[in-house]
Amino acid sequence: MTQDEPSGRSDSTDETRRTADAQAFDRLFQQVYLTYHRRDAKHSALPGASRAVLTHLSMAGPLTVGELAEHLDRAQSVASDIVTGLERKGLLERRADPNDRRRTFVWLTDAGFGVLRDDASVLALPLLASALERMPSASTAELLTAMRALVDASYPTEDPRTEGERS
Repeated sequence: MTQDEPSGRSDSTDETRRTADAQAFDRLFQQVYLTYHRRDAKHSALPGASRAVLTHLSMAGPLTVGELAEHLDRAQSVASDIVTGLERKGLLERRADPNDRRRTFVWLTDAGFGVLRDDASVLALPLLASALERMPSASTAELLTAMRALVDASYPTEDPRTEGERS
């Protein structure tokens, strides 16, 4: 079939196909989520205040306890207690300011970064990795390429006619 030949499909047929495809994807996505979503042990979730401290530090860089308290709008003693608890768990460490030994910064350890990364995951990565390992590598590559294409398709494309008009 050439570009000039009609496809034989009407617009309503294309719309019906797109709707059916969307419904099929929705059903499959639900099955994937139910199969692979992360199921944490009871009481293993990161408390909100601890998550806030770790997240803010990961974005802002090393801070003093006072700076953390100010950002979190908490008393310095409360921020200090949260930091101490996270330090005991090995998620944070205190470091002397190299420019002023009287100041101490708080920063994430490798374990702290790992907890944040794990906390952000909605899927049980070991379970998913095990399933992907049982798939042919070409299928895994196709799956990842298709998922990226689906995400990319959610962003509007630039109209080439107006591309040079933006400043």
